[in-house]
Amino acid sequence: MTFLSFYSQRKHILMKFNALKIVRVVLALLFFFPILLFFCDFAGITPNVFRFFPKIQFIPAFLAGHFGFIIGLIIFTFLFGRIYCSVICPLGVFQDIISRFAQRGKKKNKKKRWYHYHKPYNKVRYTLLTVCVIFLIFGITTPLLFLDPYSNFGRIAVNIFRPAVMEGNNLLNWIALQFNQYHFYYVTIYTVTIASFLIASVALLTVGILSFLRGRLFCNAICPVGSLLGFFSKYAIFRVSIDESKCNHCGLCEKSCKSECINSKEQFVDLSRCVDCFNCLERCNKQKAIGYRFYKKRITEESTGMTRRSFLLTSTAVATTVPFIPAWGKGRKEIDVTKLLPITPPGSVSLTHFKEKCTACHLCITHCPQQILKPAGFNFGLEYAFKPHLVFYEMAFCNYNCTICSKICPNEAIQFLTEEEKKTTQIGVAQFDKNKCIVFTENTSCGACSEHCPVQAVKMEIYKDGLTLPHVYEELCIGCGGCESICPVRPIKAINILANEVHKKAQKPPQEEVEQIDTNELDFGF
Repeated sequence: MTFLSFYSQRKHILMKFNALKIVRVVLALLFFFPILLFFCDFAGITPNVFRFFPKIQFIPAFLAGHFGFIIGLIIFTFLFGRIYCSVICPLGVFQDIISRFAQRGKKKNKKKRWYHYHKPYNKVRYTLLTVCVIFLIFGITTPLLFLDPYSNFGRIAVNIFRPAVMEGNNLLNWIALQFNQYHFYYVTIYTVTIASFLIASVALLTVGILSFLRGRLFCNAICPVGSLLGFFSKYAIFRVSIDESKCNHCGLCEKSCKSECINSKEQFVDLSRCVDCFNCLERCNKQKAIGYRFYKKRITEESTGMTRRSFLLTSTAVATTVPFIPAWGKGRKEIDVTKLLPITPPGSVSLTHFKEKCTACHLCITHCPQQILKPAGFNFGLEYAFKPHLVFYEMAFCNYNCTICSKICPNEAIQFLTEEEKKTTQIGVAQFDKNKCIVFTENTSCGACSEHCPVQAVKMEIYKDGLTLPHVYEELCIGCGGCESICPVRPIKAINILANEVHKKAQKPPQEEVEQIDTNELDFGF
């Protein structure tokens, strides 16, 4: 009797969970946590295999030109629905986590339900999708900068979660020091700016509030990836569907649907919004009226909520009213002309290429060992807002042998460079202003810029009274910022890097000639 009771209880517990949902949740976590760790890593301890996860995100793969993967993903969506949104997309999984906590604490009252069916906001979602497509045709990624789910998650992780992890590490370091333990070390946050923190906070609040109140509303009303995949999921061969002969209109499936796409009264599922979370299957365990199965019936216009005619009218209206977005510069009392253009990372080819490909996910900022990649504000225009640029003014320069950012960029906004290619890639040229140099203004010797140049592009030449002034050989300079970072002049340094709008190839530094000596003629006294 005891064994039977135990078996019955265990069977009851297992029946409360659906096998498809368990598989989906496990896979989602296997995708989510490596991406989260990769973004939050400040010690460089994540395995190289983690680089794979950002590169299979939809927008990065599209911008990188991996169209085979995009076509495969669309075919996969046509076969099985929006599995991408519920398993692979980190922002989608993050919304599920928020929604899960939102359900906690609610009374199990039949009159009070967690979710209920809403008509789709198709005019909004398809308008935003159309805007993104039109801007992409003209090589502008600004709309994706704010709407791409992967990039938004990246900015949230880098500018909010990562600093929190770093401060947690510093707290552990302080506690350990009280016991004379040195397992941790203090870290300083250099790469978070006010602008990047604010944009990440806005994204977190927007996604958090929508998820807490309405589940996957962001995915089905704002996200262009969700809207695009929704076109194909409407005709998915395997889909969530309701067996009308078994359904008793209890509404449990509708209450559990985070996408708010199940109408239990009319017994239909809006497949363009369904993200295959399988919560409904778990709730309908007794009746088994709703299931994930092969389905032939064509979805009607009623279920999609938007006719082709209305979509075409909306698209045409958007296409004829797309505004021209100008760029503007931020004025200062004393303008540093070397900072009018952003210095883009080695491998980004040109400013135009970088603006067309980068969606400011901030992954390169996280993994820059010198912490010289920082998110821009609006000082380079709206089209470059929040995208990374090199800043040598504060602390460091681009390491001569480092190619990390070119290895991890999922969009190929920063194309891969070998170490040898990196050593001759000229991202900018050092510009020397004699009138600001302390050798000229204070009649004292310096030469720090020349000592820190790894390619011998800055050399000291005779000035007067035994003093020397730096001279820049532009054909050797690679714009690494070694000279600028060490220059003691403030507020505008005497030597600065002027960005190349199109990256060039610098000459290799001359190798010092070594006199060949015949060792056989040497007498060591033996």
